[in-house]
Amino acid sequence: MNPNFHCEFGRNIRVGNHFYANYDCTILDGAPVTIGDHVLFGPKVGLYTSNHLFDPLERQLGGCIAKPIVVGDGCWLAANVTVLPGVTIGAGTIIGAGSVVTYDIPARVIAAGNPCEVLREITAADKTGFAGHDMI
Repeated sequence: MNPNFHCEFGRNIRVGNHFYANYDCTILDGAPVTIGDHVLFGPKVGLYTSNHLFDPLERQLGGCIAKPIVVGDGCWLAANVTVLPGVTIGAGTIIGAGSVVTYDIPARVIAAGNPCEVLREITAADKTGFAGHDMI
């Protein structure tokens, strides 16, 4: 894990083997956060389990809700990805840079955008690197 890791409590975070987080990772763990094995986070990835209440009066009283986040084995969350409360990202999935993940993403897909949407499945052709490029 690179410098400038921030978390709310720390006690609600479970991390698998061979996890790598680049610079400025933030995890607000008001609810459980589960990160699988062989997961990669690019710079400035944020996982946020908590959200303020929508009703203005309740919000003024400091009310908030928290829902768990799960990142499956073998996922790669590229730079500046934001994951919101209650989201599960399936095993082997890639989330593109700058994405805001607002709902569950299935396993073995490439997804990106704001809001994050599935672009395509990961296939055998992806074993050679970026589409149209050789691995170095």
